[in-house]
Amino acid sequence: MFSISAFCMPVMPETEASYTYCIQSTMLQCARTFTAWCNSHLRKAGTQIENIEEDFRDGLKLMLLLEVISGERLAKPERGKMRVHKISNVNKALDFIASKGVKLVSIGAEEIVDGNAKMTLGMIWTIILRFAIQDISVEETSAKEGLLLWCQRKTAPYKNVNIQNFHISWKDGLGFCALIHRHRPELIDYGKLRKDDPMTNLNTAFDVAEKYLDIPKMLDAEDIVGTARPDEKAIMTYVSSFYHAFSGAQKAETAANRICKVLAVNQENEQLMEDYEKLASDLLEWIRRTIPWLENRMPENTMQAMQQKLEDFRDYRRLHKPPKVQEKCQLEINFNTLQTKLRLSNRPAFMPSEGKMVSIWRRHKSTEKGYEEWLLNEIRRLERLDHLAEKFRQKAAIHEAWTEGKEEMLQKRDYETASLSEIKALLKKHEAFESDLAAHQDRVEQIAAIAQELNELDYYDSPSVNARCQRICDQWDALGALTQKRSEALQRTEKLLETIDQLYLEFAKRAAPFNNWMEGAMEDLQDTFIVHTIEEIQGLSTAHEQFKATLPEADKERQAILGIHNEIAKIVQTYHVNMAGTNPYTTINPQEINAKWDKVRQLVPQRDQALIEEHARQQNNERLRRQFANQANVIGPWIQTKMEEIGRISIEMHGTLEDQLTHLRQYEKSIVNYKPKIDQLEGDHQLIQEALIFDNKHTNYTMEHIRVGWEQLLTTIARTINEIENQILTRDAKGISQEQLNEFRASFNHFDRKRTGIMDAEDFKTCLISMGYNLGENEFSRIMSIVDPNRMGIVTFQAFIDFMSRETADTDTADQVMASFKVLAGDKNYILADELRRELPPDQAEYCIARMAPYTGPDGVPGALDYMSFSTALYGESDL
Repeated sequence: MFSISAFCMPVMPETEASYTYCIQSTMLQCARTFTAWCNSHLRKAGTQIENIEEDFRDGLKLMLLLEVISGERLAKPERGKMRVHKISNVNKALDFIASKGVKLVSIGAEEIVDGNAKMTLGMIWTIILRFAIQDISVEETSAKEGLLLWCQRKTAPYKNVNIQNFHISWKDGLGFCALIHRHRPELIDYGKLRKDDPMTNLNTAFDVAEKYLDIPKMLDAEDIVGTARPDEKAIMTYVSSFYHAFSGAQKAETAANRICKVLAVNQENEQLMEDYEKLASDLLEWIRRTIPWLENRMPENTMQAMQQKLEDFRDYRRLHKPPKVQEKCQLEINFNTLQTKLRLSNRPAFMPSEGKMVSIWRRHKSTEKGYEEWLLNEIRRLERLDHLAEKFRQKAAIHEAWTEGKEEMLQKRDYETASLSEIKALLKKHEAFESDLAAHQDRVEQIAAIAQELNELDYYDSPSVNARCQRICDQWDALGALTQKRSEALQRTEKLLETIDQLYLEFAKRAAPFNNWMEGAMEDLQDTFIVHTIEEIQGLSTAHEQFKATLPEADKERQAILGIHNEIAKIVQTYHVNMAGTNPYTTINPQEINAKWDKVRQLVPQRDQALIEEHARQQNNERLRRQFANQANVIGPWIQTKMEEIGRISIEMHGTLEDQLTHLRQYEKSIVNYKPKIDQLEGDHQLIQEALIFDNKHTNYTMEHIRVGWEQLLTTIARTINEIENQILTRDAKGISQEQLNEFRASFNHFDRKRTGIMDAEDFKTCLISMGYNLGENEFSRIMSIVDPNRMGIVTFQAFIDFMSRETADTDTADQVMASFKVLAGDKNYILADELRRELPPDQAEYCIARMAPYTGPDGVPGALDYMSFSTALYGESDL
C-alpha cells in the first residue's frame, strides 16, 4: 500500500523555512532520479520525457512506460486532446498497476492530469517499487532488505565501505564504485580511490555506469554530497538499476546453456529430416518414373510382342521392385525414429514435404496390379483374335469358292431359247440353287458375326477383314437379287408341265444338304480350338467321338445318294433320255461327294491326334497347377503364422528390451532365410504364365497374395524391431527403468483385449481409471489429443509409454527459451548478432543469426533480430 503522506519523510527541520527547503530538495532529487529511470525504459520504445509532472499528464507516455517495463499490452489509449481523454488514459494506467496487486491510496487520475508533482512522483515511485524492486529477494528477505543485503555482500571485501542504509552510506561514492569493481573490475581502478574525495568517486561511478553499463545518470554528485541525508527513494532507485544490470550476468550464462541445449537437439533433428527427405525423394522419383510405364496400356498387334511385355514385367517384379520395397520399409523406420526423437524433445511432429508417400505408393501398387491384369487380358484377347481371324479366313475362303461363277450363272438368259422341257429343267435347277442359297445363309451370317467380334475386340487388321466381309455381303445381296430376278423370269415362262426325272431332283435335294454337312464337318474337323482345362479338352474329345459315331449313318446316306445317281445313269442308258449327262438341278456330282467324303475320313484321325496332343498339354498344365499349389498352400499359411507370431512377440514381455531386440533380429534373420522358397515359387509362377494358365482350382493363393504377404511380413518385423528401438530411446531419454516398462507393458496388455497391439479409446480410458486417474470428459479429451493426435480412435503402445513418461518429464518449452533469449538481450524485445556471438558458442550463434527474422517492432534498431518468433518456431510448425 502506498500513501502520499509517506512519500517524503525528511529529518524534522528546526524552522518551517528549512523544512520547506528540505521538501523541495527531496522532491527535486526524486524528480531527477525518476525521470532518468523512466527514460532508461522509454528509450526502448524510441521516446523520452523532459518534465516528469508535465509529460505524463495525457497518460500516453505513462501507458507506454508500463507496456515497456511489464512486457504486456494495455488497453488502446484515447488519442483526443480533451481532459476527459487524458483522465481516461491515466485511469487505464492506474487500473493496470492495481491489477498487479498494488493498492493505490490517495492517487487519482485527476491529480496526475493536473500536473500535481507529489502525486506524480508518488505514482512513479509505486511503479519503481512494483517493477524494479519488489521482485528483489535475497534469502527470503523483503524487497528493500533484499536489495540492501545484496549490496552488503557485494561490497563486503572492500575497505572503507560499510553499507547500512540507502542514504548516508552512499555519500562518499565508494559504495557505487565497489559494486562496479566487484562485477567489472576492468572499468575502475579501485585502489586509487580516496574516501575523502566523494565528488571524484561519485562522478567516476556515475560516468562509468552510464558509459559502459547502460545505466543513465540519475543523480548529480553535488546533490548527494551537498545533502545531509540523500533521498532514500532516489538512492534505492539508482542502486536497483545496478542490481538489475549485474544480476543478469548469471542469468545470461544459464540462458545461454539452455539455448545451446535446445539448438543442439534441433540441429540433430534437422539432419535426420534432411536424410529422410533425400531418401524419400529418391524413392518417389523411382515411383514417378515407373508409374507412366505401368500406366502405358498401348496394346501390341502380335502375341510375341505382348509376351515380351509380360517378360519385361516379370523382370521388374523380380529384379527392380524388391530393393524399392526395402527402401520404403527403411524410410518408414527412419520416419518413426525421427518422430520419437521429436516427441522426446517436445518438438512438433515432422511433416515431410513429400507428404503423399502413402497415397502414391498405393497408387503405384494399384497401377502395377492393373498392368499385370491388362497384360494377361491382352494375351487372352490376342489369342482369341488369332483364332477368330483364322476361322474368318477359312469360312470366307469356302464361301467365296462356293459363290464363284454364281452371278454369271444367274445372269444367263438361256431360258429365252429353251424348249418347254428345257425351261422346266431350268426352273427345277433354279429351285435347287435357291435351296443351296438358303443353306449358305447361315454361313454368311457366321462370317459377318466373326467380323463383328473382331471389330469389337479391336483386331489390328480389322480394315481388311471388314472389306472382305463387305464384299461377301454385297455379293450375297447381289446373288439374292439375281436369284429373285431369274426366278421371276422363269415363272413368267410357259408352264412347266412335264415332270422332270424325279431321280435327278431327289439326287439334287439330298446331295446338297449332304454336301453342306460334309463341308461343315470338314470345317469343324479343321477348326482350331482353345482350352484351358482337362475338362474342356475332354468335352471336345467326347463331342468328337459322338461325331465319329454318326459316320456310319452318314455313309449310308452317301451310298443312297450315289445309288440315286447310278439309277439315273441306268435310266439314261436304258431309255436313251436326252437329259443324259450332268444333273440339271445341281452342280454336285458323285466324284465331288466321294472326294469330300474321303477328305472327311482323312481329317478324322488328324483331329484325333490334335486332341491327344492338347490333352497331353493340359495334363502338363495341371501338373504345373498342382506344383504351384503345393508350395503356395505351404508358404501362404507360413506367412500368416509368422505374422501372428510377430504380433504375439510385440505384446509379450520376455526379458529386457535389449533381449527382445536380440530375439526379434534373430527372428528376422530366420524369415529372410525363407526367401529362396519365395523365389522358387516365383519360378513356378513364371512357368504357369508362360503356359498361359489363368486359374488354379487347387489353391486360393495367387502369386500376388504371396508377394503382398511376404512384403507385409518383412515390413512388419522391421517395424516391430523399430518399435523396440524407439522404446529403448524413450526409456533412456525419460529415465524409465525396465521394471517401469514392464509395468507399462502389463497394464497395456491387460486392456488390449483383442490382442491387436492397440487399445481403443474406451479400453484406454478404463486403463487410466484403473491406474488412479480421475477423468472428466475434458481431461480425457486432452489426453486423447496427446496420445492420438490423428484422431484414429486408437492408442499404440509407443504412444502409451510416451504419455506415461512425459507428464513428469523435465522438458524445455518455447516460453523458457524465449525468456533465456530475453536475458541475453538485456531485457530488450530483440537481440543483436554481437550479443549472440558474445554469449553463445560460434556454431550455435551463427545458427541463430542465419534463422532469426529481422525484428520489426517500433523499438527496433538496425540489425535487430526477432528472438521471440524464433523461439516459437522451435516448438511450433515451421521449417526449422
